[in-house]
Amino acid sequence: MASHTPTTTPSARIEAFREALASRVVVADGAMGTMLQAQDPSLDDFQQLEGCNEILNLTRPDIVRSVHEEYFAVGVDCVETNTFGANHAALAEYDIPERVFELSESGARIAREVADEFTASTGQQRWVLGSMGPGTKLPTLGHAPYTTLRDAYQQNAEGMIAGGADALLVETTQDLLQTKAAVLGARRALEATGTHLPIICSVTVETTGTMLLGSEIGAALTALEPLGIDMIGLNCATGPAEMSEHLRYLARHSRVPISCMPNAGLPVLGKDGAHYPLTAGELADAQETFVAEYGLSLVGGCCGTTPEHLRQVVERVRGTAPTERRPHPEPGAASLYQTVPFRQDTSYLAIGERTNANGSKKFREAMLEGRWDDCVEMARDQIREGAHMLDLCVDYVGRDGVADMTELAGRFATASTLPIVLDSTEVPVIQAGLEKLGGRAVINSVNYEDGDGPESRFAKVTALAREHGAALIALTIDEEGQARTPEHKVAIAERIIEDLTT
Repeated sequence: MASHTPTTTPSARIEAFREALASRVVVADGAMGTMLQAQDPSLDDFQQLEGCNEILNLTRPDIVRSVHEEYFAVGVDCVETNTFGANHAALAEYDIPERVFELSESGARIAREVADEFTASTGQQRWVLGSMGPGTKLPTLGHAPYTTLRDAYQQNAEGMIAGGADALLVETTQDLLQTKAAVLGARRALEATGTHLPIICSVTVETTGTMLLGSEIGAALTALEPLGIDMIGLNCATGPAEMSEHLRYLARHSRVPISCMPNAGLPVLGKDGAHYPLTAGELADAQETFVAEYGLSLVGGCCGTTPEHLRQVVERVRGTAPTERRPHPEPGAASLYQTVPFRQDTSYLAIGERTNANGSKKFREAMLEGRWDDCVEMARDQIREGAHMLDLCVDYVGRDGVADMTELAGRFATASTLPIVLDSTEVPVIQAGLEKLGGRAVINSVNYEDGDGPESRFAKVTALAREHGAALIALTIDEEGQARTPEHKVAIAERIIEDLTT
């Protein structure tokens, strides 16, 4: 089996991890929670916070360490930190949200110590994946503000960076807006600490064929890939059999590498409670098939998988060169539910304009009177009539545009199956919309009317688009006004493309 020469400095270690993902199949560990619970920690071990596994990083590091050791002993390349619940949503339920950084750092430090010990003793480089779980709050449904979750995820990521993580794994995600909060929190942490860890994003697709809130895998890829993630994949909820078609989609369309960490099958209820039926050999068979057919770069296990499951996966696939993929990406936008390609095979791309306060008197009056359900119904009318995307403009003199956009974008996020075009001249209004939409929005529009300096609207809107992975509609307008000749239009267009791609 191929191996990398062990490294000592964090930057070299992280670079070695990137090289490993590019050159061979890397194997991660399996379930963490059940392994911890099997050691029967006491209520005192949990500091009376029963079920808060992250507390064990401080009170019983020996238990956490032993789980990492068991997985490394069977040959896995990397382990996940015991930080799945070290986020605002989960820790707030125990009334300890202020401990996000502390528990994240301690979990990463334990894993780092064990990884370094196995690297030194075996000569095989071992790595640490910083686990960033979904928590219990779905921002799309208004359970918690997007910004609150994002800022706490930044603390989560900064703690794991301080503890020695080699990559950040945003996992088991069920709500695309929560996923984006975690990814953008992670990116802010990398920028704040001056580090360059890979960000891996793993979504959870239920037996229904969608994420918990109804997102198809295509919507997830369209929304998340533009955020600058380094890998996308699936974990939890189901066994490998139910993941196959979703992995096939990613293999065909994803520009970034793919991961897969399934449960040991679907849980089966028996007289002694639930158990996971998939054997170690069956998991290894599935991962071997996925590696060969879908070109996976990172494999592992989730609920119900044990060191024995991963031992057999290691024997079967570790060190194998990833099967070459030739993806065919489809540029487009996405709602929470589905992706919509910009290029329509049998039609032009139709953007419904009746939800524009400047273009529709009916919509404007409903908005001014706070008749939000009527506004939503106007959106649904356009969906029924065949629009591909919906233009949402709330700009009106004397109104609080941020409040109106927050209200309507939040409602459209779940009520509309179509992507949203955020249409405003006010940067804070656009930002308010982006922070409510889990899919990939389009911003209408940018131009050079006030120049392209750091304080220009062009600079501010493009920065927002870059952070949130939004698409942009650009107009051929510069400091001299609307371009009137073909030559002037082309010149402005070339300038825009140059500015946006360099």
